[in-house]
Amino acid sequence: MSEQTNPASTGDAWTVIRLLKWTTDFFRKRGSESPRLEAEVLLAHALNCTRIELYTAFGTEPDAAQKDSFRGMVKRRGDGVPVAYLVGYREFYSLRLEVNPAVLIPRPETEHLVIEALDRAKAFAQIPLNRPLRIVDVGTGSGAIAIAVAKHIASAYPAGAHFTAIDVSADALAVAKKNAQSNGVSEQITFETGNLLSSIPAEPSLDLVLSNPPYVSEAEFAELSPTVRDHEPKLALVSGEHGTELIQPLIEQAADRLHMGGQLIIELSPMIADAVAKIVTDDGRYSPPKFIRDLAGHRRVLSVTRTN
Repeated sequence: MSEQTNPASTGDAWTVIRLLKWTTDFFRKRGSESPRLEAEVLLAHALNCTRIELYTAFGTEPDAAQKDSFRGMVKRRGDGVPVAYLVGYREFYSLRLEVNPAVLIPRPETEHLVIEALDRAKAFAQIPLNRPLRIVDVGTGSGAIAIAVAKHIASAYPAGAHFTAIDVSADALAVAKKNAQSNGVSEQITFETGNLLSSIPAEPSLDLVLSNPPYVSEAEFAELSPTVRDHEPKLALVSGEHGTELIQPLIEQAADRLHMGGQLIIELSPMIADAVAKIVTDDGRYSPPKFIRDLAGHRRVLSVTRTN
């Protein structure tokens, strides 16, 4: 970033409000969808305060070290690095989760999966099973799904649950373990290295299988924004040529491992919803495909019950 465009290198007083206005404009010109939000998150991080606290400090000028820290983050964001990686965390389902380039950054769309899982847990509470639920999160990444469900499971299913969180990446599991510890649910979750459900015996032992698996096709990956394509782990994004290469075996493996009445809940791309519905129907062991739509009205989450 040149001296001309540096928001903290001129002789003028770079107050909080001036830094926010300049950075918002800088991010907007670089195509950010939320330029003001990103500016606030980065400045609050540099000042070690909350975003709300910025609003009571508009006239304050950060010190030199704070401005240097902020300037460095603004430059890296301008180069495409995601804000969550710059500050080292992302809010998800009202929880703070550590993230780094080893894990996919949790998205708001995935919260629909968490809500569906908790709704299914409430249904199990009506049976009742008189035991903790057995829940597996496949491709756990940062641990977002398992941790969010574990944090709220007692209100949905009083007997609680034991979780197994699986990922092929040891680096991702290390992040997930930290997040489980910091959010107070580490005793509820066992972490395992594995490919899909291969580490779980092929016998009906599970009540819920949850997953946000890689579902981006190679063609879609090429069209992703550089912020995602160049910085987030391709292993956690791309499934293969069609986008269903991992979802299909997951559907098949889950049917082998779910109790009758057990639920499989998967996040997916709306572009492959029809193809996934056909996979479920062709398998023959599930209820008719049910899709939960995201806020944009797109089919985002598949929820099916093992019936045969």
